[in-house]
Amino acid sequence: MSDDAIAPWLQLTLEAIEHRPEQLEDALLQAGALAVTLEDAGDQPVLEPAPGEIPLWAHTRVTGLFDAQTDIEVIKGLLRRFLHASILPACRLTPLEERDWTRAWMDHFHPMRFGQRLWVCPKGQTPPEPGAVNIRLDPGLAFGTGTHPTTALCLEWLDSANLAGQTVLDYGCGSGILAIAAARLGAKRVWAVDIDPQALLASDDNAAENEVEDRIELAKPAELPENLRVDVLLANILAGVLVRLAAAFGRHVRPGGRLVLSGILESHADAVRTAFDRDFSFGPIRRREDWVLLEGVRRSHRPFPCVTSAPVPCGLAPIPFLRPCSWRRWLASATGRSGVCAGGWARDWRFRR
Repeated sequence: MSDDAIAPWLQLTLEAIEHRPEQLEDALLQAGALAVTLEDAGDQPVLEPAPGEIPLWAHTRVTGLFDAQTDIEVIKGLLRRFLHASILPACRLTPLEERDWTRAWMDHFHPMRFGQRLWVCPKGQTPPEPGAVNIRLDPGLAFGTGTHPTTALCLEWLDSANLAGQTVLDYGCGSGILAIAAARLGAKRVWAVDIDPQALLASDDNAAENEVEDRIELAKPAELPENLRVDVLLANILAGVLVRLAAAFGRHVRPGGRLVLSGILESHADAVRTAFDRDFSFGPIRRREDWVLLEGVRRSHRPFPCVTSAPVPCGLAPIPFLRPCSWRRWLASATGRSGVCAGGWARDWRFRR
């Protein structure tokens, strides 16, 4: 590319020490910055903010982007005035060359294998194993390439599953990587759902690239059929969102169907599992780095409280183990009553002699 085709920029970076990051951001924008970036100046990841929160780091670096022809000394004078400071915070000026930033990271995206038969390959690159199940991927502006531990966990699960003839719902599809993998591994019908139009666009393009567009239905959450029941539901999204979707997921998975949840930090796994325990029974956790995958099976009914014959107060008969749906029969024989609610049963057993 010729020099005439390159539009260089200048970056003015300030450390948020004496001033709050928001103050520096506002001052840079008032001084004419074309864009402002806030970065972690230490090592304090913010992995899952609460809904509506925009948390910042304890040590934040604020960078303003200016045209290369800008007189930075004038900008510094404006910043001092806007910040009511005689001396500017420590700052650094660096040039920035024009690049296709949405594509630049693709230089580091290489073919990756997941499990025994599944490969994810950048669009345009030759698959290392042409006979394997290869997914050609261009994520565009959407999340999902397999490089993140949570996506890798889901892909490995898909590789190990028997999806032949199954129906699958990929909730939060991003680039479409999981939906496409499910289709390429034998699923007969896949619904790919996301709230982000860019994600649906990327999923559509990638489904066509992998020749599975006839088996993938793209939709926003509100567009899903109310009576949709699938064999497998995959959701690789944040733990807080998963918890809020627990009831909806219970409605969309058929009895005996499987639920696969990721996007979950290990420290949040118990809370997520508890939110889904009413409708799903869970197996062992799968881990990768600090992240986990939960796999559950949809119950055919909601379980009733169960107890074992643990020690009980002196003079009271021990309570037998109660299987789901058997407690009413036991309660009737023990008390001569039937149709008692769970609360009544819990009170009655204490007085059984």
